Amino acid sequence: MSQAFRLKQSIEDAVIAGEFQPGDRLDEASLAERFGVSRTPIREALLQLGAEGFIDVRPRRGAIVSVPSPTRLFEMFETMAEIASACGRLAARRLTPENDAAMEAAHRACEMAVREGDSEQYYADNRNFHEAIYRASRNSFLADQAFALHKRLSAYRRIQLRARNRLLQSLQEHAGILEAIRAGDEQLAAMRLHDHVLVQGERFSDMVLGLAGDRRSDAAGSRSGTAK
Repeated sequence: MSQAFRLKQSIEDAVIAGEFQPGDRLDEASLAERFGVSRTPIREALLQLGAEGFIDVRPRRGAIVSVPSPTRLFEMFETMAEIASACGRLAARRLTPENDAAMEAAHRACEMAVREGDSEQYYADNRNFHEAIYRASRNSFLADQAFALHKRLSAYRRIQLRARNRLLQSLQEHAGILEAIRAGDEQLAAMRLHDHVLVQGERFSDMVLGLAGDRRSDAAGSRSGTAK
């Protein structure tokens, strides 16, 4: 994992935790000081975040935090669930030995990450599993849309995998999805993929709502303390 990629993940975590607010400017010099690195890997990390739509890179203003509202975030997960289910349906209809082997390899890698309790490695292997399904749809336009939205939601999906018992549950869901695709059951594959993606959206939206409530409480407490 490159230094820039690790910094990208650290910045994602800080934004999701509310340390940076929508509209905040991400200053390269300040971030370099915060993480004890030079500005070059910070710049690379911000470029990656910009490419994923996680931040906006604006002329003369630099990198600006762009975080969707809880409602918008859930809508994005809901859309991702629909796109993923379409990929699963087509994959069940059009599965080739090559695509089957790619899904199997990614699934086995996920199993290894679960045994080791490595959520970060599982996240990477989980991405490979889903991307193998997108390719198995053999609809390149649909796969491109899935890749783009999956990438846009990557930070939120990665954080969600840290929830208690989520790695094992996710792996079990993968096994069910793979089983349905191999059986050629289009409707079951679509349903299982839809539910697999959407449950992450529901749980993460709950987390975001909780964080928003905490921030409002903190702000109210600060105002109360000032009044005293």
